Amino acid sequence: MPIFFRTRFWFLSSLVSMKPDEQFVGSDESLDTFYRGRILVLQKKRGYRFSIDAPLLANFIRTGPGDELLEMGAGSGIISLLLSIKPFRHITAVEIQPALVNMAERSIRLNGLENRITLLQADLRLFNPGKKFDVVFSNPPYIAGNRGRLSRDEEKSIAKHELKCNIFDIMRRTGDLLMANGKSFFIFPAHRRKDFTKAVHLAGLHIQVVREVRPRRDEPANFFLFACGFQQRKVEALPPLVLFKADGTYTDETENIFSGRLNAENTA
Repeated sequence: MPIFFRTRFWFLSSLVSMKPDEQFVGSDESLDTFYRGRILVLQKKRGYRFSIDAPLLANFIRTGPGDELLEMGAGSGIISLLLSIKPFRHITAVEIQPALVNMAERSIRLNGLENRITLLQADLRLFNPGKKFDVVFSNPPYIAGNRGRLSRDEEKSIAKHELKCNIFDIMRRTGDLLMANGKSFFIFPAHRRKDFTKAVHLAGLHIQVVREVRPRRDEPANFFLFACGFQQRKVEALPPLVLFKADGTYTDETENIFSGRLNAENTA
């Protein structure tokens, strides 16, 4: 994973200044705050912890007040939690790993979002909700198959490597579950853009909006943000999202994303 995606969230989160409630916080977990205290999220102290791609995708996703949303591969639930400051009717979040489901469910309760977010333990390849969604989104595993070094922590390996599903599975299910006029949103590494594009086309979808994520303005993109739908049209290329200034500090846009201000503004 690129260095800038391993950056610690010291600017984003801090331990909540409360005595941990054993009902919600396990001894191997941390309880962190995001968006200046508006969002609480549980994470493992050791093992899988989400990276800054989560708030970048949450910021990129566009929603409307009546939208039904589907998250495929929810992990700790962080993206659905961050989206809670945007308008929507309901989020269904699907995650295959029981331990992550348990932790994410407790985060949902801590934020009082039980009526807005429903978390389901399921294999998204077999998931059959009996309906389609206005918005589908995913921060999928990035590493093809079992390439690279697998972590000793199985939970982390499944989250980062395409062990339980791959980008082709995710796009196929997006095509199955997205409304005809719906939108889907993803973040994916630049070096696998060809795989992403192929998966989109095989699913009968089209890339409609693309945005590069660059560490610095004069450096190539490490990641891309994509919006996809069934309608084919000229691809809208947004200006690159630049994370760092030349002096190594965060750009104003990056800091605004991490504070949650731009997330709330980016609605349909």
